[in-house]
Amino acid sequence: MNTYFLDTAYLLALELKSDQNHEAATEHWQRVKLSLPSFVTTSYVFDEVVTYFNSRRLHAKAVQVGGNLLLSPSVRFVHVDEPLFKEGWAYFQRHQDKEYSLTDCISFVVMRKFSIQTAFTFDRHFVQAGFNKEP
Repeated sequence: MNTYFLDTAYLLALELKSDQNHEAATEHWQRVKLSLPSFVTTSYVFDEVVTYFNSRRLHAKAVQVGGNLLLSPSVRFVHVDEPLFKEGWAYFQRHQDKEYSLTDCISFVVMRKFSIQTAFTFDRHFVQAGFNKEP
């Protein structure tokens, strides 16, 4: 069974009808969910998603989406502890020619640690970092 990385951009596109990638994300999800894929994401991605909704006064949506992620048996959370944070920070520092966020860099480190080749995302930075992205 393949394991995929779940990124903020994909999760937001699934949940926001106003997102430019909503239709693509929804169609993609309808196709892949039947194969019961497994996912890895980080506490930083979780934070970005929940903060996005809450900062737009959508607290109930933040709680709903956050709860769904936390309760999903298909999603493995990697907590960003101090060693992982420092690895992500080192990656960030080495790539001054890119516009990667620190969350991106931590995601890339996690993907390498878990030998994950593909992220569910609309963020082109994953491709720049040498990974595949879907859709």
